[in-house]
Amino acid sequence: MDTVHITDVAPRDGLQNQKIAVSTDAKLHLIELLAAAGVRSVEATSFVSPKAVPQMADAAELVPRVRAVLPQLRTSVLVPNLKGLERAFAAGAEEIAVVLSATETMNRKNINMGLEQATEVSEQTLHEAHRLGLRTRAYVAVAFDCPFEGETPVSEVTRLTERMLAAGAGEIVIADTIGSASPGQVRDRLGALRERVPLDQLAVHFHDTRGMGVANAWAALEAGVRRFDASVGGIGGCPFAPGAAGNLATEDLVLMAERSGLSTGISLDSLLDAVAYAETLLQRSLGGRSSAWLRMQRAKREQEQAALATA
Repeated sequence: MDTVHITDVAPRDGLQNQKIAVSTDAKLHLIELLAAAGVRSVEATSFVSPKAVPQMADAAELVPRVRAVLPQLRTSVLVPNLKGLERAFAAGAEEIAVVLSATETMNRKNINMGLEQATEVSEQTLHEAHRLGLRTRAYVAVAFDCPFEGETPVSEVTRLTERMLAAGAGEIVIADTIGSASPGQVRDRLGALRERVPLDQLAVHFHDTRGMGVANAWAALEAGVRRFDASVGGIGGCPFAPGAAGNLATEDLVLMAERSGLSTGISLDSLLDAVAYAETLLQRSLGGRSSAWLRMQRAKREQEQAALATA
């Protein structure tokens, strides 16, 4: 059966901008619940400035704990530069990711660098990670639209993707950072990119800002992509997209894939446990567009089982 590979980014991308502080113990338990559901790859944290992103201040503590408890789990961490890479390596990280925005203005607004300097920093970080023997991912952010410059040229996304590949990135993640993509755009962009990037190294990262996360995922599947980022419960969202609904929910992606004859190895029932736990942490309702239906189906099965037990 054809397999879809999912990296759950809730522990990093989902939690990084939350107003409620989440403890290291709680982050570890969330990751444990994801692993128990069958998730085999997570983005656990980021080694950015603790002052800039307080939620990720415990990165050096979290990584060795995850490795000790879940040694078989593929665990990646985001690093912004060589300093972040040094901290991640010291903590025992085995896979790192860099993020390169595809426009000049987004880089200046986000990291106070121009596009060329940001590209060079990403290249240097990937080269050094390769020297250290680490697995690598490279995000090309705002790969569809930039909140400051509008539509991002396909030629620029392709150019930066090729530079990240040349620098040694093992996986290229095409990111719809503000959730503006549509299925037609996804089809066209991935059609161009797959001419330059081996499909087994190409991944996508969608947000659900305009309600098209699952539709975009289907377009990516039809383009041949089998590697996806998603966030359990749809946690997260881009700070540059006010009112954003969050990331593509892992449960929505799993349901769509499984109902379409694709294998994910992930239990929808167990994902609901992770969503419920995240709700207690963030003190609000969470869940993808399918969550209400999934919960209803689960309750129905439990009622039927209870009736059989008492018959």
